Amino acid sequence: MRAIQDQLISTGMELAVQQIDAPVAKREHLERVHDPDYVTGIFTEAPYEGIFRIDSDTFMMPKTLDAALRAAGAVVHAVDLVMTGQCKAAFCAVRPPGHHAERHRAMGFCYFNNIAVGAAHALEVYGLDRVAIIDFDVHHGNGTEDIFQEDPRVMFCSSFQHPFYPFTGHETETDHVINIPLHAGADGAEFRKQVEAHWLPALKHFQPQLVMISAGFDAHAEDDMGQLRLRESDYDWVTTQLKDIADKYAEGRIISALEGGYVLGALARSVMAHLDALLGHR
Repeated sequence: MRAIQDQLISTGMELAVQQIDAPVAKREHLERVHDPDYVTGIFTEAPYEGIFRIDSDTFMMPKTLDAALRAAGAVVHAVDLVMTGQCKAAFCAVRPPGHHAERHRAMGFCYFNNIAVGAAHALEVYGLDRVAIIDFDVHHGNGTEDIFQEDPRVMFCSSFQHPFYPFTGHETETDHVINIPLHAGADGAEFRKQVEAHWLPALKHFQPQLVMISAGFDAHAEDDMGQLRLRESDYDWVTTQLKDIADKYAEGRIISALEGGYVLGALARSVMAHLDALLGHR
C-alpha cells in the first residue's frame, strides 16, 4: 500500500483521483457469497494476540480481520459510488486480496472474496442481471469461480499461469466461465492474443451492465512469484479493452480491486498504468 501511495505522489496521479477510506463490510455483505458458518469461523478464529494459522499460506494476526473486512467493504462502497453515479470508475487498493477465498474456505492469503462480495451487492441491491468479473493474475481466481460457477448472471474471465497454484481453472469452460491458462514464460503478446480470442468476444456477447476487475500484478516479468512476462504496457492495454467494454455496454461503470503483486516497484508502476487506463488517458 505504501509503494502504491508513494507512486501516486511521485507521478502526480494523486491529483487526478479522489482517495476514500474503506468502510467495514457487514455480515450481510459477506454472507451473500460465503457460508454463514464460515464467516462465523473467521470471526471466531481471529486472534487478540499472536498468530492463528489457517493453512500454510494464510495466517491471521490481531489486525487481520479488520483489514479483511475493509478490503471487502471497499468494493461494496465502490459499487455504491459507481451505481449511484458519483463516479464512473473506482480502484480498490486493498490488502488482503480476495480471489482465492471460496464459499467455504480461506486460502492463498485471502479471507473474504472482495470482488465477489461487491458483485453480489450489485446484483442484490441494484438489481443487475449481468456482471462481468475479469481476473488477470499469475494465479487462477478459484474462489471467484467457486462462488459464481452456477450463476449465469456473472461472467467470470480469468488468466493465469498453468500448471501453477492453486492448480485449478484449466479444466473449466462454460458459457459464462472463460479461463485462459498460460504457459510459464508467456509474454504480453501471448496474453493479448488469448484475450482477443476468448475474453473480448464473450464479453461483447454477454453485454455486462457492470465491469469488475480482479487486478493482479504478479504476472509482471519482474515478479518472481511466477513465471509470466507481462509489462506495464500490457496492463494498460487490457484495462483499456475492458474500459471500452464498460463504455459500450455498462454506461462506463467499471470497478477494479487489487489482487496479487509482490515486487513493489513493478506493482506500483503497474497500478499507475492501470489507473491511467481507467481514467481514460490515452
